[in-house]
Amino acid sequence: MANNDTKSGFSHEKIETSNTLMVILILLVLVVGGLVEIVPLFFQKSTTEPIKGVQPYTALQLAGRDIYVREGCYNCHSQMIRPFRAETLRYGHYSVAGESVYDHPFQWGSKRTGPDLARVGGKYSDDWHRTHLINPRDVVPESNMPAYPWLEKNLVDAEAMPAHMTALRRVGVPYTDAQIAQSSAEVSGKTELEATIAYLQALGLALK
Repeated sequence: MANNDTKSGFSHEKIETSNTLMVILILLVLVVGGLVEIVPLFFQKSTTEPIKGVQPYTALQLAGRDIYVREGCYNCHSQMIRPFRAETLRYGHYSVAGESVYDHPFQWGSKRTGPDLARVGGKYSDDWHRTHLINPRDVVPESNMPAYPWLEKNLVDAEAMPAHMTALRRVGVPYTDAQIAQSSAEVSGKTELEATIAYLQALGLALK
């Protein structure tokens, strides 16, 4: 008569009948797999160094970027063109990590209700952007984008810029002392609308 007793120890049966052990092992696999995929990226030049032509945002562009994030524009607009023919035909060259090394946080993502904005810089005039932001339906009648008329009335917080740029320098953005010192004067009297347009017009110009 065959002996059907299973040996005690680390077996599939023990793993599959223990919820706690199964969860621990799944988490272990995910952690190891994640480290193997992510850690090498911190040492690759293609992901840690800017591509040719990429410069830190000016004070006005940086202020516009902050407004872009504050207003939640990233909820509908990604800045990541995927390497698929349909996307590159519509938006241009696919996005590369070296374009976003000075972005904290970067605006890559998969959510796209409106068009991707990775290469919107120079695509439209300042006047077009101004009209579009104040009332999108004036230029795109079928648009479901909300209007942002208050941007035309609000002024950029000039006093906050030096501290903001100093903080970014601490995480690797190469702002000079002169750029930081001049930042308040650069944005003084500028509206949030002007700053947002300056930011949008700077997107995607380094890689064509």
